[in-house]
Amino acid sequence: MTRAWTFALFFVFATAGCENERGRNERGKIHASDMPDAARIVRQDIDRGRRGVAQAAERLRRGFLVEDAERREREMRQVMMRMRQPPRSINDLMVLPITFIAAVGTDGVVIARDAEEDRMRGFDLAAVVPVVRQALDGQAGYALSEIPSAEEGALPSVTIVFAAPARHEGRVVGAVAAGLPLWRIAQQITAQLQLQHARDVANGELIWVLMLRGEEPHHHAGFPPDLVRMVPSAARRAEGLGASPGGFTGEFQQYGRWYGYGVLPVPSVAPDVSIIFFRSDRV
Repeated sequence: MTRAWTFALFFVFATAGCENERGRNERGKIHASDMPDAARIVRQDIDRGRRGVAQAAERLRRGFLVEDAERREREMRQVMMRMRQPPRSINDLMVLPITFIAAVGTDGVVIARDAEEDRMRGFDLAAVVPVVRQALDGQAGYALSEIPSAEEGALPSVTIVFAAPARHEGRVVGAVAAGLPLWRIAQQITAQLQLQHARDVANGELIWVLMLRGEEPHHHAGFPPDLVRMVPSAARRAEGLGASPGGFTGEFQQYGRWYGYGVLPVPSVAPDVSIIFFRSDRV
């Protein structure tokens, strides 16, 4: 009888302890682990993107000189496709979750991209992405841009575009651009955090990440739609970042389950872009 009462009291206190946590344990994990890991991933992505397009521009520079337009397009497309496939890959571009590599002529128009089904061919990329125009003027760089969709009525892709000039004998003969959409970064960070905590995830812990640009959430397919609605409001973000400019955490309850959330600004991407973290321990 005493053992039964002892077990019952332990269960009550343990349950009360879990309730009193109210997401604080998850907040601690986000602050101590997830935020530093995500910041490192973004830094690596930017470094890889800049190095990768510079190497691609060097590899393609002679291709821009081919006079026959059909041959130039065909050969450049083949070279760019190999850039993400061993053994001729450019390692930085192979591991970076980009969605395209494109060769751009001096007129700003895409000659070809790294896919047989090439919807970017003939598109004036420099007209809508200033960093590409800068590359054609001789200055490499990257910037967050909006690339119009090839599908009518679809939203533009909010993408980090990396661009570098291709030079031959000191003259700019074209540029190479690569695109890394925000939703791919969110997917990459989510996958990495879930992999690092695979045992906890297998036991029921939830870890999700999305990117926020202004008030626009960017996430990959499969992201829980109910969590999108739990992104902290602009007022809450302003309050939290006012007190802690480097990022802050909070908690909420949804369907009887407690979550911790985190907001991490990433000005290296753009002034209005943040990473939003969601964590919930197993119930």
